Amino acid sequence: MMKELSKDSNFKQLYADICHVLSTARGKAYSAVNFAMVQSYWQIGKLITDEELGGKQRADYGRYLMKELSERLTQDFGKGFDERELRKICQFYRCFPIRDTLRPELSWSHYRRLISVENADARIWYMNEAAASMWSTRQLDRQISTLYYDRLLASADRKIVKQEAAEKLQPYAPESYIKDPYFLEFIGLDEYPALRESTLETALIDNLQHFLLELGRGFCFVARQKRMRYEDEDFYIDLVFYHSILKCHVLIDLKIGKLTHQDVGQMDSYIRMFDDLYKNEDDNPTIGLILCSQKNEAIARYSVLNDAKQIFASKYKLTLPSPEELQKEIEKGRKRIEIG
Repeated sequence: MMKELSKDSNFKQLYADICHVLSTARGKAYSAVNFAMVQSYWQIGKLITDEELGGKQRADYGRYLMKELSERLTQDFGKGFDERELRKICQFYRCFPIRDTLRPELSWSHYRRLISVENADARIWYMNEAAASMWSTRQLDRQISTLYYDRLLASADRKIVKQEAAEKLQPYAPESYIKDPYFLEFIGLDEYPALRESTLETALIDNLQHFLLELGRGFCFVARQKRMRYEDEDFYIDLVFYHSILKCHVLIDLKIGKLTHQDVGQMDSYIRMFDDLYKNEDDNPTIGLILCSQKNEAIARYSVLNDAKQIFASKYKLTLPSPEELQKEIEKGRKRIEIG
């Protein structure tokens, strides 16, 4: 009986190992095929662009070239080579002229979205972040649409963000991972006076995957309503995360309404208490993020928030603004940095 159980256990382990090998191989093969397509489109874009430049003495040569290529490629290779797509392929080559900088983790769909980003620095940053964070095309689209890169620039040290874009981020730079504002449209709540912080918290937990995407790379959920006991009194932190890159805990306090001195003081106390009770020896200092529906510029300027060492305050919005409104928010953030 024992031998049969042993054989059965060995078989299950063997089967599991084989399944893992096959799944890994198929994943690599799928990724390799995708990247082979990306590289082929890059080469096609280069060939067409070089030919267009060579025939630039004729104003109508480019139109003729695209039309003729589209008809013949469609006839020989099927759909996917209409004139619009060929122009996208050429734009792809112009946006990424150095083939070795392309990330093999990303598909052609990712790159089609990336070429819509006009700022070259932002485009490269989105490419690297999408690869590192394994964003789907839809996730990449959301981050570009909500100007993720610009919000980081508006709420953090520009040099640090650019270092991150070049994958040279300093070991401990909390401000480079804090955005302002945060967009929480995915929780499906409206901004109305009766909204409670507990309702907002529950909605964020129910949509944790989307919230983690909005927070950014490195955030790992730890707890909600984390209790800290000091002598005979209990204190509760709304949300606790651990940042795998910064190597520290991140405490998030949710606030409905305008930021107050009491909110900042409370977060300062929570950080000190959390460090005393839960911080490991190899952890960096805990940081705190106050998410509020309305910021107070005076408090942000004349409090510990201005030092941007361990405590941060960012505004959240429950609906996505128009591109114009979003740009205004970012400009406000940049002006705050310049003034500070």
